[in-house]
Amino acid sequence: MGHREDLLVGAKRCLYEKGYARTTARDIVEASGANLASIGYHYGTKEALLNAAIMEALEEWAAELKRALADVGDLPDDPIGRFERAWTRVIELFDRHRPVWAAQVDAISQIEHVPEVRSFIVEAQQQAQKGLVELLLGGEDLPPHTRAAVGQFYHALLSGVMMQWVIDPEHASTGASLAEALRTVVEDARRFGSGMAV
Repeated sequence: MGHREDLLVGAKRCLYEKGYARTTARDIVEASGANLASIGYHYGTKEALLNAAIMEALEEWAAELKRALADVGDLPDDPIGRFERAWTRVIELFDRHRPVWAAQVDAISQIEHVPEVRSFIVEAQQQAQKGLVELLLGGEDLPPHTRAAVGQFYHALLSGVMMQWVIDPEHASTGASLAEALRTVVEDARRFGSGMAV
């Protein structure tokens, strides 16, 4: 590997061990075996390097999630059953990738202080919303504004569940509990709709 790749590997290690805010450029140099000047040469700033490390870690998670959701043959026919099975698979990956999510939460806490972090988070959020619709709804034909709304919904759900797993995994949502909540909301909406029709 060259210095650029070594720095990225070292930055990921530091993110997992120390978090975003507590990682210094010297920590990355020590973990990577590179030198301080190479951070500026290859990435410009320490923040840009850490952002690249988080993005790569999230891309690895997304690729693993895509593989986990690729086999649609074993998903139930009913929409809520599919929702439960899909989110069970998503949540199973949280535990294996817990350091990635903890680092992302840490990075989010920096958005008011480091403009590069805000730009990174905004872009990552938009990519996540599009990716989640593709993963969880597949090629379903939806109007663009509906697709965007569904992406925002899934991302809000993903972010909320991720926060629960980072803070208190023992009491965090499961695929079954999310499906139960969705079923209740849908049934309530149906009751309200039928009442309006009368």
